[in-house]
Amino acid sequence: MKKEDTSAGQNLIAACLITGVFDVNRTEILPDNDPEPFLAWADSLRRLQLRGVLFHNNLSPALCESMESAHLRLVRISYDTRWNPNVYRYTIYHEFLQREGPQIAHVFFTDVSDVVVLKNPFTDPDFYLHPTTLFCGDEPKNLDNDWMKAHSTHLRSQIADYAQFEEKWKDSPLLNCGIIGGSRAVMTECIGALHHIHTQYNHNNTTAYTGDMGAFNYLARTRFSDRLRHGVPVNTVFKAYQTSDETCWFRHK
Repeated sequence: MKKEDTSAGQNLIAACLITGVFDVNRTEILPDNDPEPFLAWADSLRRLQLRGVLFHNNLSPALCESMESAHLRLVRISYDTRWNPNVYRYTIYHEFLQREGPQIAHVFFTDVSDVVVLKNPFTDPDFYLHPTTLFCGDEPKNLDNDWMKAHSTHLRSQIADYAQFEEKWKDSPLLNCGIIGGSRAVMTECIGALHHIHTQYNHNNTTAYTGDMGAFNYLARTRFSDRLRHGVPVNTVFKAYQTSDETCWFRHK
């Protein structure tokens, strides 16, 4: 394990907390000025001496001042209510990379209320020896499942080859966009493409599903399939709540 190299820019782990609207993961409306949803995530960054950025729309200046440190930067954003928070975060991330990309070497974008960092990914050879790889989370089920079929109803009607993608990759693990990371170049490409998919094909989605998982699985499998890494060492088993795993970088539930 090598010492973290920041000579080419910062290594960051970033997330988004949009409150005051319905949260599909917690199935509730998160209160505006409550640090509880991101405390475990922030604590894991501090424990590992990692740098994090949390984008938010409703935390008070006083709370931000009390929470900010050398390991956590809080950035206020304006939330566009036309979009579901799970989708709008890609606009936030896209604009962030366009604005601050030259100062970033590597970055992970994660969920915030159910993800913690277990191990520094940036010092692991499984990460730094693969600068063209897209790293992401996964789940112990295949793409071909009832929830994803319903989730993908809108995108299937909008993207010409979406059904072909579903058929080709139906027996492959379901990828989870709650953890996405890589080099600046890889992430600029990935997030830019996700932003395009959502603005081009998902802006008129009236279904009960956000489309974020469908868009990410489609993109990852059709553009990054030959440079994609998921599961160990990226994430522990989804929803297994593993607390002692020392081989993985992130726990997602």
